Amino acid sequence: MREDRLRSAMRWGFLLLLAASASRYVAYHGGGAATVGVLALAGVLLAAYAVNELGRFAPGVRFAAVIVAFLALVLVAPSFAWCAIPLFFLGLRQLPQRAVWPLVGLLTAAVVIAQIRLADRFDPSLLLGPVGIAAITTTVFLELDRQNRARQRALDDLLATRDELNRSQHEAGALAERARLSREIHDTLAQGLSSMNLLLQAADQEWDTEPTQARGHVRQASATARENLAEARRFVRGLASPALDNASLTDALRRLCAATERDTGTPVRFTVAGTVVPLGVDNEITLLRVAQSALANVRRHAHAHRTAVTLTYGDEEVMLDVYDDGTGFDPTVTSGFGLTGIRERIAHLGGTVTIESAPGEGTALAVSLPLREAR
Repeated sequence: MREDRLRSAMRWGFLLLLAASASRYVAYHGGGAATVGVLALAGVLLAAYAVNELGRFAPGVRFAAVIVAFLALVLVAPSFAWCAIPLFFLGLRQLPQRAVWPLVGLLTAAVVIAQIRLADRFDPSLLLGPVGIAAITTTVFLELDRQNRARQRALDDLLATRDELNRSQHEAGALAERARLSREIHDTLAQGLSSMNLLLQAADQEWDTEPTQARGHVRQASATARENLAEARRFVRGLASPALDNASLTDALRRLCAATERDTGTPVRFTVAGTVVPLGVDNEITLLRVAQSALANVRRHAHAHRTAVTLTYGDEEVMLDVYDDGTGFDPTVTSGFGLTGIRERIAHLGGTVTIESAPGEGTALAVSLPLREAR
């Protein structure tokens, strides 16, 4: 935009100086044949200037035609030397830097000669003035051009860096979303499918000997399938867990413990301690998913005789503890997807995870979330 304004100013400046020079020549020399010839040369210069500004072919040839027309006009009518100023800036803008100083020297020489021809006697200022002005102007213009190019390079680098950052953020967001969906699927759909598989296997084994109990297993599998279908629809719509629809976190955990006990036949005790306070949707979903994943690990790996789930509301944090008296494991060696998902979920909300276990000694999982974050 700034360059367009400068170009427009130089165009109007050239037209005004050309008109001023022509009017001055006519005023001093009248309207004879010489004046007609000078005005014709002025018209040639104007035409060459217009072609240079509007043309799209051979920029070097176009600009050379302007300079030749100008020198011819100044040779005949020195008063047209004023037009050197806009032509000077035109060359600085249009020519490569290696051609700038020769152009400046040529135009400055033309101006000096024109002034000497118009003056009554020689004055050193007629030489030193144009040379000094041309040198200062050219130096300033080249320095400004260098700074503009440097700023443009910096801007290009900044835009490139911004684009790279946007790509990196997009990729990081995609990876985070993929990890989130993996945790959600592991803690809900995968656990539900595993539970349905166990229930249907039990129903198949008892179909002939215990048909009533087998049908009960099938009904439980059907209920689990409906719950998993609701979870799948939630993934598509991006909603909260259906287990929390019109229910509190404590109600959802109590139902989860009851369902686990029903499916496994192992007692699962649920306890709430402290004063229950709202935690926020993200925190409640996270604690519910942690409990689902932990109980799924108990069901598949622990072979426990009893399990206890405790939700504790403290003054500054809320804690969820899941304990079983099963086979246990070495936490420094074993770290499956479920435990990794639990750590990622809790870390995302600024909480902590502690696992205490050893082979043959059961497992205690404790997670905590700060209430200031939960609210």
